[in-house]
Amino acid sequence: MDNVEVLGEDDTKKDRRGDDVDRRSGGGLASVALTWDEKRNRRNKASGRVSCFLGDEISDRGQYLRRVGIPSRAVVADFSCDCSASASAPAPATEAPGLSPSPSKKRVVSGVQPTGSVHLGNYLGAIKNWVLLQVIALPLVVDTYDTFFFIVDLHAITLPYDASELSKATRSTAALYLACGIDPSKASVFLQSHVRAHVELMWLLSSVTPLGWLNRMIQFKEKSRMAGDENVGVALLTYPVLMASDILLYQTDLVPVGEDQKQHLELTRELAERVNYLYGGRKWKKLGGRGGMLFKVPEAFIPPTGARVMSLTDGLSKMSKSSPSDQSRINLLDTKDVIANKIKRCKTDSFTGMEFDNPERPECNNLLSIYQLVTGKTKEEVENECQNMNWGTFKAILTDAVVDHLHPIQVRYSEITTDPTYLDHILSEGAKKAADIAEITLSNVYQAMGFLKR
Repeated sequence: MDNVEVLGEDDTKKDRRGDDVDRRSGGGLASVALTWDEKRNRRNKASGRVSCFLGDEISDRGQYLRRVGIPSRAVVADFSCDCSASASAPAPATEAPGLSPSPSKKRVVSGVQPTGSVHLGNYLGAIKNWVLLQVIALPLVVDTYDTFFFIVDLHAITLPYDASELSKATRSTAALYLACGIDPSKASVFLQSHVRAHVELMWLLSSVTPLGWLNRMIQFKEKSRMAGDENVGVALLTYPVLMASDILLYQTDLVPVGEDQKQHLELTRELAERVNYLYGGRKWKKLGGRGGMLFKVPEAFIPPTGARVMSLTDGLSKMSKSSPSDQSRINLLDTKDVIANKIKRCKTDSFTGMEFDNPERPECNNLLSIYQLVTGKTKEEVENECQNMNWGTFKAILTDAVVDHLHPIQVRYSEITTDPTYLDHILSEGAKKAADIAEITLSNVYQAMGFLKR
């Protein structure tokens, strides 16, 4: 990965400095963290590194897309890029274990919780973009992406839940993955709980995760406030550590994330660099290991459109499974009549005409964005078509567009769920491939942290 420091055999001076700090401070985590933070900041300043994470922006879209490796001149609806550096170019040499089988492949990892029905926000904000990674990349650049998409069922129990509904929701979510276009011949589709290395690595990462980092997570604050102290378990606090494990196990290059997950990905990057510093390089080699990085440091992939679909009842709130009102979201399996009723009753405003990007009209902007995404039209085309419409006329064409877009997904879902053995086979094969790769990473981390080989 560009601008990621590898602690190898030539890093004696850097590694010895860390050892000296350990001796002076008694090996305390806080003192090591201070040294590591200073080291990272100096490295970033020296390299001129620009990140797409918390508080940082990349002003040039082409620069951003080149960084995340999208291939040249790929265009699918508004999901487009014009990059001078093709993703087919050989990746920089790296020493992290469990890498993608081809140096030209970039590994993409992401998942969705099986809580409640999968809705339009999940699809347009995440799943559709995963499908586009297959549609865009593979015809233009052979084997550009090595993709892992899984149902994060362990994350689903961080808050009180109905055990009888979890298995149903898990199967339904997996079937919808496939119905939406995820191709199991090009991607590994599996359940998080079927690869035990996720939990094992989470425990190892927990040992080097400062409590203060977790307390600052915005989602923890929001969800704990909503659930009440009596319903908040430790799992909700450590949720980001499990997410880090999900990503780092597979030596991931790119993580498709929405705006609300960027903070969690930044934590993942911090943990990867911390473990590489504390246990990688010469320290690992002294224990019989290969040396070098234990984890590749992942990058965010934030799509140009579709990253955040808002509620039908509040244009300032994200469309969410956790909302108590089903009216706030369009579920992928909603019937035509249900979709029509939800759009008919959705919150609007008293302004005349339709327009994007008016801060006084968040609901209008949200509904126009949904229309743009499900039709594949450009923003300019939507503006020209809809600017003089009233709400009644626009809601009618939006309803038709959403229904038409979801119809093939619903047909395919019905076909998949009529044969449970097909879904079981896909999940089993995906878990086997994932477990083989995860075990390489996990074994190396165990060794580097001083555990005996099992």
